[in-house]
Amino acid sequence: MIHFYELSHLDAARRARLIRRAELQIDELVERVSPIVRSVRERGDDALIELTARFDHVQLTPAQLRVSPAEIEEAHRKLDKDVCAAIQHAIANVRAFHQRQMPHEQWFTEVEPGVMAGEKITPISSVGLYVPRGKGAFPSVMYMLSAPASIAGVPRIVVCTPPAPDGSVDPASLVAADLCGVHEIYRIGGAQAIAALAYGTDTIRRVRKITGPGSGYVAAAKRILSGVVDAGLPAGPSESITLADASASVELLARDLLIEAEHGPDSSSLLLTDDRALAEAVVAALPEKIAALPEWRREFVQAVFESPAGTGGIVLADSMQDAIDFVNEYAPEHLEVQVREPFALLPRLKNAGEILIGPHTPFCLGNYCVGTNAVLPTGGFANTYSCTSIFDFLKRTGIAYVTAEGYPSLSRTTRTLADFEGFPAHANAVTDR
Repeated sequence: MIHFYELSHLDAARRARLIRRAELQIDELVERVSPIVRSVRERGDDALIELTARFDHVQLTPAQLRVSPAEIEEAHRKLDKDVCAAIQHAIANVRAFHQRQMPHEQWFTEVEPGVMAGEKITPISSVGLYVPRGKGAFPSVMYMLSAPASIAGVPRIVVCTPPAPDGSVDPASLVAADLCGVHEIYRIGGAQAIAALAYGTDTIRRVRKITGPGSGYVAAAKRILSGVVDAGLPAGPSESITLADASASVELLARDLLIEAEHGPDSSSLLLTDDRALAEAVVAALPEKIAALPEWRREFVQAVFESPAGTGGIVLADSMQDAIDFVNEYAPEHLEVQVREPFALLPRLKNAGEILIGPHTPFCLGNYCVGTNAVLPTGGFANTYSCTSIFDFLKRTGIAYVTAEGYPSLSRTTRTLADFEGFPAHANAVTDR
């Protein structure tokens, strides 16, 4: 039976469980992931090889960890031409969007006569991109991460992605990386990949920042290593909310609810509406849509919408304002808005990784090719984190220049404040300069 919640009837515990979704599972995984992280820190490549054999059932040597140029060339030959064309189209849109984000390399403003303050923008020296594979191949994640990193001018871009059972790396992902100018790619996945990027091994040099989505194990490893490396935005299991009113199409809502749910059993997918008739109609329509999916995806979706541990379903609110309040509290990774006047509602929607507006902008367009980035904060972190962008790969440094004309005013203020705070060296530095 499809989960059905009436928002006003949820007690505090049930509401909190719905809000926290898969992040609860990540909490539980931290203890299990810690030994993996420790093993990579202490044993480097040997640990990577052992853990890849244990978890991915692939036996590698140190020389095989890195994908060779020949494999990338072979990927271009093997990849279906239609898939390659689709990747090229998507990359063009993603690049166009992210190029528009690029800030000026340097700027100044005169804050008062003779006093200039500004910023200098520089790329991060090295970044690690994690591209998952566990439940499928994701070239879209490869270009969503590689394109902005490349546009930002990061000198060293490293990719870790799990191998297939035969030890190969997904050809579509290799082509996507190559088209974005990224060539340092390692066939390592899971928590061990995050640890390798953070600590470094004989084969994989450490990076300064890691970003990219992954399983609960990957998210747990990032959490553990957040004091060692910049672990980027928290991007765990997929989640979405569709906000709808009585004007929405039941057929489209039922279809779109399956999009993020088919990523895996730990995904979350909610329909939030203030219209009971619409909610009940979608509940009635979902079983047929679910049944039509291939078995391996159908099992994922059933786990999301029907299992006791699933965090998907239909949520009925007493009013649209109550629904909006819940969205802002939940802070979903993906938010789709199918209401009569979506742009009138937009200013009230504060917390979401992305907002997709109208019946012609389903989640899947955002995931692939509309141009905005689909690597987004999960677990409620859209309350404070932004979508992946150029700015994830750049850093800002404050710069200042004071002339002889501007100095006297600042020196008096500096001495007064330094004396007040008890810093004599500060005060002396501006005396009779």
